[in-house]
Amino acid sequence: MTTAADRLVKEQGLEARIAAIVEPAIEQIGYRLVRVRISGLNGMTVQIMAERPDGTMTVEGCEAVSRAISPVLDVDDPVDKAYHLEVSSPGIDRPLVRKGDFETWAGFLMKLETNRLVNERKRYRGQIVRVSDEAITIERDRPAEGEESAVEIPFDAIGEARLILTDDLVEASLKADKAARKARGDNADDVEAGAADRGH
Repeated sequence: MTTAADRLVKEQGLEARIAAIVEPAIEQIGYRLVRVRISGLNGMTVQIMAERPDGTMTVEGCEAVSRAISPVLDVDDPVDKAYHLEVSSPGIDRPLVRKGDFETWAGFLMKLETNRLVNERKRYRGQIVRVSDEAITIERDRPAEGEESAVEIPFDAIGEARLILTDDLVEASLKADKAARKARGDNADDVEAGAADRGH
């Protein structure tokens, strides 16, 4: 049985290979992997999104993760050309990859793409209204005429899910971040990304 902390939405191909290499190193220093994404930015960019278990991330955290994963990427060398490594926080309009993410952000607007047809479609937009062990139920904000507004989507059918930036989400994210920092005894105001260049 999966727990709220297990990643349910995972990468494919080279991104999955990189995730398998970096995830243990990230967890070893007390962080968790959110997502690996490869893009054509700056020739080629490998983006690693990570966070603390409480969902926060700082510039220092990004630097710590970068230092932890650089040696393992050098040893395994999964990418056969020069690339730019970028370590970042998930951001406010974050990807949802764990059962716990769907539970935490229930009630907020999200968009989701499935890896197979669910109720004759692959793209959904709406609010999470229920999370079970096997699936989420979303209340669609713009169902087409004749379509059900509530749809159950199994976790294994989710290809990608992310929050949509709204004023309510920004407010809730800032409150959650402040509460997490207070619980840890931090008063740092830093929030976002760190990056490092890599040439192979």
